[in-house]
Amino acid sequence: MKKLALAAAGGILAGVLLTAQLTGPLVAREAVRTKSTYEQLDLFGDIFERIRSAYVEEVDEEELIRAAVNGMLTSLDPHSSYLPPEDFGAMQVQTRGEFGGLGIEVTQENGFVKVVAPIDDTPAAEAGVQSGDIITRVDGDTTLGMTLNETVDRMRGPVGSEIVITIVREGQEEPFDITIIRDTIKVKATRVRQEGDAVVLRITTFSEQTFANLESGLKEQVEEMGGMDNVSGFIIDLRNNPGGLLNQAVLVSDAFLEKGEIVSTRGRSAGDSDRINAQPGDLAEGKPIVVLINNGSASASEIVAGALQDHHRAVVVGTRSFGKGSVQTIMPLQGDGAIRLTTARYYTPSGRSIQALGVAPDILVDQQTEIEGTAEEDARSQRFEADLRGALANDSLTESQRKQLEAERKEQEEVAKRRAEDSQLAVALDVLTGLAVLYNDD
Repeated sequence: MKKLALAAAGGILAGVLLTAQLTGPLVAREAVRTKSTYEQLDLFGDIFERIRSAYVEEVDEEELIRAAVNGMLTSLDPHSSYLPPEDFGAMQVQTRGEFGGLGIEVTQENGFVKVVAPIDDTPAAEAGVQSGDIITRVDGDTTLGMTLNETVDRMRGPVGSEIVITIVREGQEEPFDITIIRDTIKVKATRVRQEGDAVVLRITTFSEQTFANLESGLKEQVEEMGGMDNVSGFIIDLRNNPGGLLNQAVLVSDAFLEKGEIVSTRGRSAGDSDRINAQPGDLAEGKPIVVLINNGSASASEIVAGALQDHHRAVVVGTRSFGKGSVQTIMPLQGDGAIRLTTARYYTPSGRSIQALGVAPDILVDQQTEIEGTAEEDARSQRFEADLRGALANDSLTESQRKQLEAERKEQEEVAKRRAEDSQLAVALDVLTGLAVLYNDD
């Protein structure tokens, strides 16, 4: 018994000694690191004082500190930044779906400002700004060396005022200017329309209105078409959608999934991870879905496309998406400002990280940008027997058969016109038609 007691005591003593041996260096290293951090903060204070007292002109101390804070954040990644009170207020308004400006989502790349996507029906979109454009100048001033927030501030201004941005575009040899008139941007997050017997859900952004617009618009369109039995399927058009609110992306994904994971987020520590699952209920009632994406589809758009693709709930058509797979958290600060800080990466249900890779479409379709000739020229170049003067009529068709053929030819002409105007949408409709046939066979 005494031996056991001694053995136990020896074990405890050895454990104490071992712990002391291990923790000693750790504590010492932590003390060194803390000292180094404080030394760096002292260095910051010293530099601030020297600038304040010795710079050639008097400086605005508040602006100097703002610039230092923003520099600290922007050194982390392109999406972390400081939001002074005015920018924080503007961002809150923007997520509600109405704001003033040009109507473009931008990021920073190689020191320049890059357009993620223009928003539908905004001054920027109407002026011809495209996804992937690099903005090198604003009203003649170079954006090189400006922070993203500084450039955005320069592009804001009174409604009705004019701004000239200089664009560098892939495929164009020289930079060129685009003049835009600033306006109040009222974004309708979701537009719903009918294409043949398909329903097209065009989602332009993920604001607070997105899911509500989608749900009500989808139900109204289905009712107009006489019920779900008359609908072949749905196209979710996410092209040039720069993203937005994570919870809206989850709601839109959940709208078409009965179960399973939608997205997971993983932060710096295990406790910062989260997994969001779908709830029962499918607004499309199991009908086929095609999702359209391009290089302007970012963030929340990629969550929706990735979730529906991984669950084999939709076929993804278009080109590779933007590749923004990080989550930003808005943290309010004293003085009504805030910081936008990247706090996690998100992953699709299969565990894919989209960061810098994007969502790869199941069917790759580049958008057709140049059409050989016009419809009028094509019509003039085509001549048929029926166009010849005095041509014999076809007497083998009844009146109803002739009307049916005319209707079929009209539909074919509409399809051809759609291919010329929007080749990606045309392919999506073709894919949906094939899926609908399989759906009906089942």
